[in-house]
Formats: sequence, C-alpha cells, structure tokens
Amino acid sequence: MSSTPAHSSKAPEESKTQVDISAQRPQRDKLQWEFSGLTIWVELEEFGNDITKAIQGMAEIHGTEVIPQGHMTAIYGMDHLCVEEAKKRLRSVPEKIKAWPKFNKPVGVVQDIAVAGNPGQVCSIAWAQLTLSSDPAHEEAMDLLYDIFYGPSSEKKASRDRPWTPHYSIGYDNPQDTPMTLEATLGVISKLPTLTTCERHAKALSLWSTEGKMGDWKCLDRINFF
Repeated sequence: MSSTPAHSSKAPEESKTQVDISAQRPQRDKLQWEFSGLTIWVELEEFGNDITKAIQGMAEIHGTEVIPQGHMTAIYGMDHLCVEEAKKRLRSVPEKIKAWPKFNKPVGVVQDIAVAGNPGQVCSIAWAQLTLSSDPAHEEAMDLLYDIFYGPSSEKKASRDRPWTPHYSIGYDNPQDTPMTLEATLGVISKLPTLTTCERHAKALSLWSTEGKMGDWKCLDRINFF
C-alpha cells in the first residue's frame, strides 16, 4: 500500500482552555461490562493533549472511570493468538503499512446507551464519541491489518464491517442511571476546539489485552509511525 509517511502537523491554534470541573459528581461504579481478547488500537496525534483532556474532563464531570488511552479500535477481541505471536505480528506491520492514512476532521458526535440483548447491541455501556470517516486508503489499511492478524483468506477479513467507522470515545459509563448526556459531551468538546477543527495523523498502533473490565486492560506493545 502506498502512503505518505505520517508526520506531526500543527493545529491552527492550540486551545489553552481547561475543562471546567467545578461541578464534579460523586464517583460512580467502575465500568462493569466484561470485555474479551486482544485488541489493536489506532492512536492519534494530539494538539495540546486535547483528546486526553476530553477523556479526563468527561470522567471528572460525570464521576466515571477514565478511559486508559485515547484510541480508535481497529480489531477487537482476538482469541486465536497468544500474546507473543500477537506482538510479533504487530511488529511486522511496518513491512506492509508504512504509515496509517491521515484522518479528516470529525463528522459527528455521539452520546448513546447500549444494553446487551437489545437488537444490534452486544454490550451494556453508555458512551460518548467523536466519529470520523473512512476512505479507500483506510479500507486498504484495514484489509492489510486483517491480513497480518488473521490471514488474507480469513472469514474475519471477509466479514469485517465495511466501511470501517473510525471513532474515538471520550467517555464510558454503566448504562443504568448514567449522568452522561449529549449536552455535557458537547460542553466538554466545545472547550477543546481542536477536537473538531483539526485533521490528524495516526501516531501509533498498539496491542492491548482487553480481557475483563476496563480497569483490567493492559497495553502489551506499541509501534510508532513517527
């Protein structure tokens, strides 16, 4: 796949505004949903730590658990590889993907609730996210990633969601009586304007164990594009 190597770009103006956390809520229970397997995340460059600040701001105003790393999920829940083999395959990625294609500005903001067992819902979680768009270069990169981790002729590759819907979540909570709202989500985002005004390069791919609850997640390895 041909792609111009990623490089850090400057935002038009980095926001110096801090998220107002004066109205903090009591701490809620940590996220209870049990996740599974090994997972590949795409990590984005940040401007003034804007994604990290958004994640921290959402947790502080809602009293929720902090997402351990800003990310977009590329492959979730692999259970066919041991950790060492998954690390080996991650480290081989630059042989086929020199740089992950650049992302345009977000195209939407979502705050929603899912409950396992409802139509089309496979987990129980409340969340807030910024949604990005995929293009043919992203689809090619995703296919190559599936080739690496599952094999070129795998059913997993054939059945993956197309097009990919890249998004990065800034808040997770249990769905029962969640205080998380779209209004609060937009309030956090509005204080960090670079979240919605900047294109971004992918700075890294990381391998995580997402076995268990979010508090159990562990970063196992990472490759940096720049």
